[in-house]
Order: sequence, then C-alpha cells, then structure tokens
Amino acid sequence: MASIDPVVAAEVARRSDDGIAFRARPGHTHHTWARTFSSLPELYIQPESVAEVEKAIDIARVCRRRITTTGCGHSPSNITCTSSWLINIDRVDQVHSIDPETGIAVVGAGMRLYALCEELDRHGLAMPNLGSITEQSVAGAISTGTHGSSSRHGLISENIVALKITLASGKTVSCSADENPDLFRAALISLGALGIITEISIRAVPAFNLKWKQTIDSDQKLFDEWNGKFWEQSEFVRVYWLPYTRRAVVWRADKTEEELTPYHANYFDGPLGFHIYHNVLALSNWIPSILPWVEWFVYGMQCGFANGTTVSASQPSRQALLLNCLYSQFVNEWALPLHKGPEAIGRLSSWLNRLTPADRGYVPHNIPFSSRGLYVHAPLEVRVTDSTANPSPRPFLDHSFADGPTLYLNATLYRPYLRDPPARARFYEAFEWLMRDMGGRPHWAKNFESSRADVEAAFGADLEAWRAVRDSVDEEGMFVGPWHRQRVMPEGPRLPREEVETAREKTSDGGLLTSGTIS
Repeated sequence: MASIDPVVAAEVARRSDDGIAFRARPGHTHHTWARTFSSLPELYIQPESVAEVEKAIDIARVCRRRITTTGCGHSPSNITCTSSWLINIDRVDQVHSIDPETGIAVVGAGMRLYALCEELDRHGLAMPNLGSITEQSVAGAISTGTHGSSSRHGLISENIVALKITLASGKTVSCSADENPDLFRAALISLGALGIITEISIRAVPAFNLKWKQTIDSDQKLFDEWNGKFWEQSEFVRVYWLPYTRRAVVWRADKTEEELTPYHANYFDGPLGFHIYHNVLALSNWIPSILPWVEWFVYGMQCGFANGTTVSASQPSRQALLLNCLYSQFVNEWALPLHKGPEAIGRLSSWLNRLTPADRGYVPHNIPFSSRGLYVHAPLEVRVTDSTANPSPRPFLDHSFADGPTLYLNATLYRPYLRDPPARARFYEAFEWLMRDMGGRPHWAKNFESSRADVEAAFGADLEAWRAVRDSVDEEGMFVGPWHRQRVMPEGPRLPREEVETAREKTSDGGLLTSGTIS
C-alpha cells in the first residue's frame, strides 16, 4: 500500500489546526476516458472548496511538487497525466447563484456540464450552445476550446463573463473582460498551465427545444451547396462525411415551440448495432480492407441506404445537441477557414480513395505520403463555428479564426476492445500535414502530434501573449508538464518545477503509462 511522503506528511501535520481539509490519497491510477494514456500520481487530491484548493497549492509549493488538474479526463492526450500531484475538481461543483432575469449562473468550475444543464433547466434556462458531450467539467470544457455545431455561436468560452483562478502563489484571483483582462483571455483557454480555475460565471439563455432533421445523401450535394446558405440554413448544423461511400449525413436543428417528439431509433441504432459495429471494427484491425464495407453497412443500417433518407425529432436542447461517442477512440480535430472546406475534404478523399484524374471527384491532393493499403474509420465529423459577432474578448489560444466562420474537421479512429487501429500513425501524419498545408490550427483537446514550431506558426503573437501571462503567474512551472513543453512552451531552459517525462510503457488495456520527474 502506497504511503504519503514523510516530508509531505509533516507539512500537512503542521497545518492540521487550520480547519481546512487536505483530501489526498496515494495509490490512485489516473487514465483518460478512452484509456489512451494513464499515470500514477504521487497523490490524488479531491478538494471540496476554494480554500482546500488554495491549501493544496500552498503545500505543493513548500514541498516542491508539480500540480495537474483533471475532471472527467475526456481529452485523449497525456495533458492530464502526471507522476506528481493530480487534483480532481469534481467536488468543487457548488451552485453559488443563478439569476433567471440576467441568465448569469455562478458555479464551481468542477461542475459537470450535464449537471449544469439540469440545474439551469430548473430555473428555466439553458446553455446557448453545447459540444457533442456534457461529461466534461465546465472548467475543462473551456480550458481546451470546446465548441459546438453552429455558425451563430463560437466556442463555449464566449459565454463566460468572469472566472476565478487559484494561482501558483496559492491566491485566488478574479478576472473578466474588465478585471485582469489579459489573465481572463489567457485563462479562457488555459490548458491547465496557469493555475486551477475554481469558479465560473456563465451566461445562459431561456430554455429552448430543438426540432432536428437528419438526412443522408451524396457528398457532392454537400459540396454543391457549401458556398451558398448551407451552413446558415439552421441554427445548428453538423455533418458526418463518409469517405468511401462518398456520402454525408447532414444534421440540422432549429428552435421550436412544437410539442416534443422523441427520437425513435431503428432496431440497429441501439444495443444490437452497438455490439455488431464494435465487433466488425475489431475485425478490421486484422483485415483493414473491410472498412469501406463496414462504412456502407453500418451507416446504411443506422441512417438509410437510399440517398435522401430522413429522420427527425423534437427534443430539449440539452438532449438534442449531444451524440454517443461509442467506443474508446483517438480524435484529431483541426480548424480551417470555412471556405477551404471543399478543397480540404476533396484532397483527403482523393488520398484515401487513391483516386486518379479519370475518377469522379478527383482533386490533386499533393500529400507526400502513400495511402497504399491504408483504410480508416468513418465518419469524419464536419462542424462550423463563428465568433466574429461575439463582443467578448477572444481567448489568446482560440483555435477558431477571427475574420470569418471556422470549419472543424474531426478524424476519429476507434480503439475496438482497447486495441489501437493499425492506420493511426500513417493517417494522422497525412491528415496533419494536409491541415498545416492549408493553414489549419489544432484543437487543443485532441491527439495532434504537431511540434512547437508548427503551433508557433499557427498562433503567432497570440501564443506569445499567452506565454507572457502564463510566465507572470507561474514563474517556476508548477502547472507545466511534458504535453505543454512539446507544444506551447518556448524553446529554452526548463522551469524549476516543470515535470519532464521519463518513460512510457504499454499497459494491459492498450494505453500508454507515462512516468515523469520534476526537472
């Protein structure tokens, strides 16, 4: 049984009469939701108040420990992995106030989005926009740039009006557009590298229902309508592109006052289909060439084999906007200017399908890697956001574009029965090359491998501004780890409290166990 380090135990004992709990335990195994990465933190700490967060940071500073923050661990990268101290903020989830008149809710940053949605609903309110899931903490959702599927909304963080963050000094600081504005812009996408966000004031709207319609059709129809009003036809629009059958599933939704009509899934779009799909994905790890057939069969069974097949329903927004993530997965999502979408998808289609100039839909892809023998999972998720009309300050590390609508392409690869797909390295190498070639920016929460230099080229002066704020509030790198050093920290000497990765090893569940040490 693991025990607490004597130096740490002595410091905790010295502070035992302050009336503030230090809820820490050794022997915890942390892993991401997808079990892609795991780590063995020295201590796993679950504070229940801001005072307990401040105490944990104070003790860490005295004992020279690094701190990593986590919620549900839904990001499939190693950003939340540490061999030092891991603070889980799930219990910092108090509702401080909800004002139905202004729509402003003040809540603990550890509150999960689904709990926030339920609490808002009790007051006749709702989130204006949501991503694909609501398992994340509110802090986790904004800290990595979570977005939805709407040209009328931007990142979730555009609805944050103020927040409180506990810094490496152990002090909790308030910030907003008017108070500590640079800290506010840095903390809205903090990547966990500035401190621990403890309280968030978020702007809600009157609760609403959505009437949605989903249609499967040829992807050429999507491309033909792309530069018209396709992305503006409804308040919420998302597309699932099926590369091998050259089709697209288009989902669109608008607010409605009509009576709710629940979605009635067909028999395959339930437990039966879930297990069949899982098993044919597992088979494809051994016989990748069946994946075009899998795409045709599974999405035909779920969405329809005939072009034009449509299903619809009316649901509360907190239900309608969500989707089932299904299985353990890698995700690699990038942002591009919206107008580049047809070119990006066309080039990727030519590469994946190994098209020649004689083939329908051929576009020169110019990707300098071979796709011979490569087969990938479907679909690729296609979504759009637009923050250009938002008066709130943009986060320094906002991966959307400031001068127009932003397209997001999300390449998901499932891990059936926690086994990595054989296509991952080759596909993501080519996918990221294409995204960089077209001026794209990576989504912070995903499995991108681009280097520091690539990130610097994509974010430029905004990254420099974020670094300046980060360094001003955490000079010794208490919140900096290997993920940050590889992607967002500048080249140069490591910080005194920064954690350095020392080893990776395969685990029984197919993921990677990381180990590190303080530099």
